[in-house]
Amino acid sequence: MSRLVVKVGGAVAGEAVDHVNRLLAAGHSLCLVHGAGPQISRQMERAGIAVEFVGGRRVTTAEGIAVVRSALGAVNAAICAAIGPRALALGGEEIGLEATPVPELGLVGDPVPCAPAAVLEALAGGFVPVVSPLAVGPLNVNADEAAAALALGLHAERLLFLTDVAGLILDGEVVEEIGIEAAARLLRGGSLEGGIVPKLGAALTAARGGVPASIGRTAVAA
Repeated sequence: MSRLVVKVGGAVAGEAVDHVNRLLAAGHSLCLVHGAGPQISRQMERAGIAVEFVGGRRVTTAEGIAVVRSALGAVNAAICAAIGPRALALGGEEIGLEATPVPELGLVGDPVPCAPAAVLEALAGGFVPVVSPLAVGPLNVNADEAAAALALGLHAERLLFLTDVAGLILDGEVVEEIGIEAAARLLRGGSLEGGIVPKLGAALTAARGGVPASIGRTAVAA
């Protein structure tokens, strides 16, 4: 049985559950990490909190962290309900997800590779841990980066990003495969914008650590 870490974007959480259930039916052991980007932005706008991103990562104030926690909790509950009784809701803050603070972004952190005991116990028991990316602090961590950190810590066979785009798109075409050196050059070049930046960065981190990654149809590997 292969162990996979699957990152589900907040924008496609509902549709992604079908893919997740197919992976479960095929006998894979899964750890899910989800985002809640659109939901957080909507709640922040309603609350009159500025929505600001730097390099694809959300600037998070003390006022905003409560919104982040609320939105993540709602998405987590929806994903768990869609998967069914095998799903186990786990808040990153409660299970000890660690991150290095990034003060220039506010209450934000860079997650570090880890294998929380609660995740290992869930996998051993045949459950599907569904992890919210809020680290101890609390620190808001990018869900893509949290997925990479867990993939490395859990020694996963693969990291999958289920997203609302077909993959890495260059010159209007989906890139089917990219190596780590080419991915690093692309990120350094600064030509990419938006959510693909942290996704490709996280995939690169995982691949460098020995865990191949896929962003939609794009494979990222050493």
